Amino acid sequence: MWRLGLVLCLTIAGLPGEVRRDIEYGRAGGVSLRLDAGVPEGAGPFPVVLIVHGGGWSGGDKAADHTALFQPLTDSKFVWFSVNYRLAPENRWPACYEDVKTALGWVRAHAAEYHGDPKRIAILGYSVGGQLASLVTVRSAPEERPQAVVLLSAPTDLIADTVRRGGLSPSLKGLLGETELTPLVSRTLYEMSPALFVQRGLPPFLLVAGTADQSVPYSQAVHLREVLEKTGVPATLITLPNAPHAIAKWPQFLPDFAEQVVSWLRRQL
Repeated sequence: MWRLGLVLCLTIAGLPGEVRRDIEYGRAGGVSLRLDAGVPEGAGPFPVVLIVHGGGWSGGDKAADHTALFQPLTDSKFVWFSVNYRLAPENRWPACYEDVKTALGWVRAHAAEYHGDPKRIAILGYSVGGQLASLVTVRSAPEERPQAVVLLSAPTDLIADTVRRGGLSPSLKGLLGETELTPLVSRTLYEMSPALFVQRGLPPFLLVAGTADQSVPYSQAVHLREVLEKTGVPATLITLPNAPHAIAKWPQFLPDFAEQVVSWLRRQL
């Protein structure tokens, strides 16, 4: 709704449509939860993408690392919503997960107000945003799931990654408020790992990962694709040779990666 967000004309940046900023999608723990919406020109209804930012569960912003996707999505007549969620260490797990789940429900309920189609919704997450996006997908009832999932350098098996590191990462320590890998922490890591909840009937997944990623190993994407395919879930992997974790550097390694993502989304929705 117009009164809920600040309106910015995309035509200023050469883009048709509007961006509506700081729309409240819920309240939790005394915090106003906000998202931005990109609405292309036209009556629609257009397919919808909910974008979840990265930042190690303790940083990042809805208008930060993934903004290179905004223009291709708008140009291809997608409505997009970019969401903020509660961050650690002020808010421990599962606050961020609950917020993304809330955001997905809000988008489905309000998509039509932004010329979006509530029956054609994808969720896209970068880094830990991908962990949150995919966990919401695999742990929700079928009627609550999106119709497509895009994961950009997303950690999806936190148990395997913790074993690889030899203990909890600094990010997980901040998120969980724990320093040791106790049985209870191990159980929480299991419940946080989307790859361990893959099941038949999930929507198609697109995975994008760089082979030189030092934060989220490329092997995480390869493993998830194998698990999805074995379970009968359509899965596509786009590999960025020698690319690091930082999404801002990806055009140096695959100049049209954003266009490839949007093209895949167009085929699914």
